[in-house]
Amino acid sequence: MMLLAQIVDTTHKLVDTAKNLPQVAAQDDLRFGDLLIKGGWIMLPIGLLAVLGLVIFFERYFTIRKAAKDESNLMSQVRTSILTGKLESAIAICRNSNSPLGRMLQKGLLRIGRPIKDIEGAIENIGKLEVSKLEKNINILGIIAGIAPMFGFLGTIYGVIKIFYDISKTDNISMGVISGGLYVKMVTSAAGLMVGIVAYVCYHILNMMVDKVILKLETDAIEFIDLLEEPSK
Repeated sequence: MMLLAQIVDTTHKLVDTAKNLPQVAAQDDLRFGDLLIKGGWIMLPIGLLAVLGLVIFFERYFTIRKAAKDESNLMSQVRTSILTGKLESAIAICRNSNSPLGRMLQKGLLRIGRPIKDIEGAIENIGKLEVSKLEKNINILGIIAGIAPMFGFLGTIYGVIKIFYDISKTDNISMGVISGGLYVKMVTSAAGLMVGIVAYVCYHILNMMVDKVILKLETDAIEFIDLLEEPSK
């Protein structure tokens, strides 16, 4: 009976130990937030670059999207006003539109009476100014895409240097010491690459959107010039 009681007692202890194993393993699991903190001080500039990149992307995205709205109604109204001889009405329509195309057409309408080349030059100059406004700060995303991975590699290299410095002081070259510190420092490289990739994609998305706006403005400008030349044909 004593032996049976010992077996039962041992069994209960094993069951209790098995129940506690998942809890211990869960405590040893890597957590994303803990890894970011263990990445060290280099995670601060990487985080700032990530926030700056997102702010620039969304601000430019909505600005460019607004500039890319359909302006067929504006062109139709301007065409009708010009063909009916209502130049002031056409200028007012362009002024009230508050859009890149409206400002381009307004500048062209104010030059009516001059040679077509002068009108084209005025429209082209305003177009370049409007495009430069749309491209504002987009290049910063390209810079972020380039330097964020560099910050990540810098953090990893700094971590490796510190690991080997600690080894030289303690004379402990066990694999656990090396790998335990190295995986933490690799977090900075992963974070830098992730920020760089996202910034790179956002940079090209905005550039493609600007290219579409430029093509649309050029098409509408050509249509406007053709409209001015119609009476003289």
